[in-house]
Amino acid sequence: MAQRWIDAAFLRGGTSKGLFFREGDVPPAGPERDALFLRALGSPDPFGRQLDGMGGGLSSLSKIVVVRASDRPGVDLEYTFGQAAIREPVMDYSGNCGNLSAAVVPFALGAGLIALDDGDRTVAVHNTNTDKPIRVRLAVEDGAAATEGPLAIPGVAGTGAPIELEYLEPGGARTGALLPAGDVRTALRHEGREYAASLVDAATPMVLVAARELGVTGTESPDELDADAGLQALLDGLRRAGAVAIGLAGRPEEAPLAVPKIAVVAGPRTARTIDGAELPADAADVVMRVISMGQTHRAIPGAAALAVAVAARLTGSVVAEAAPDTEGGVRIATPSGVVTARAVVTRRPGGPHAVSASLLRTARPLMRGQVAVPAV
Repeated sequence: MAQRWIDAAFLRGGTSKGLFFREGDVPPAGPERDALFLRALGSPDPFGRQLDGMGGGLSSLSKIVVVRASDRPGVDLEYTFGQAAIREPVMDYSGNCGNLSAAVVPFALGAGLIALDDGDRTVAVHNTNTDKPIRVRLAVEDGAAATEGPLAIPGVAGTGAPIELEYLEPGGARTGALLPAGDVRTALRHEGREYAASLVDAATPMVLVAARELGVTGTESPDELDADAGLQALLDGLRRAGAVAIGLAGRPEEAPLAVPKIAVVAGPRTARTIDGAELPADAADVVMRVISMGQTHRAIPGAAALAVAVAARLTGSVVAEAAPDTEGGVRIATPSGVVTARAVVTRRPGGPHAVSASLLRTARPLMRGQVAVPAV
């Protein structure tokens, strides 16, 4: 079968990697575009490795971003994020990726979608998945995004130039409400038992459950959690129940694959990272394990970190209970190390309001040229 070659770039953003396309180089949104993305990444793959594509067999390595220059007033760039299931022929556009958000401007500079003078620059970006604005601050050198710098990202070897992502008005990213279930605590039922959870929609919808509710410590490794079939069934059941509770699905089986994500939350405690290092209890405010697309994330999705930062500012939430003093930002212990995210939350007559949420990431272009997909 003949190959079709599509202009593309491969970039790392935070702890994710993905294929980036200019809007004009791919078919319009629909089945043809989805089929192209799935073949480019190597999905579906019953072996779970995506060897016949650019994906890496993990949810954080099976992603697509489509970018265009924006004609919205005051906006420079727009992008759409897509998450490919690994074993199933499904492209999911139900959420945003906080990690790959950091690579949107670097890609756009390399692809000629925008041009910026050298120096510290701020770019207005709009995510179409959530219909939310993001303010991106980064350094530009020789017309490209700087890559060398002092910032270390847990889960990424070495250091890089910091890129600040400030999500503006992040509440209600998918549901239209910061607390789409109506309160900071909700009882979710699974197999006849109720579990207390916080359902928060800020940058991305999250189901946050205390580790003690699940009979775990929250310090387990991703491999340990993924190997526990009973726990994974419980987590998926609660995630799907949460999707119904916040209006993303009419029935649990109709819940989107990518959102809501579910996280296991624990208070400060000694933990061990996947590279064998020990994290002392005082290194973080909260311990977190996030399940994304059926797999335990090796670090934390960027949008999930933003949602956790907002949740930490909501009195009575599962996160605030575990980490009661996070006014300067919440330090999140992940399987790869500690990630810090910040949020500004105010009180309004109708309840809490998320003004912004931010975190620092790094990004680097890895390849640009063309990606091959079989011609249809």
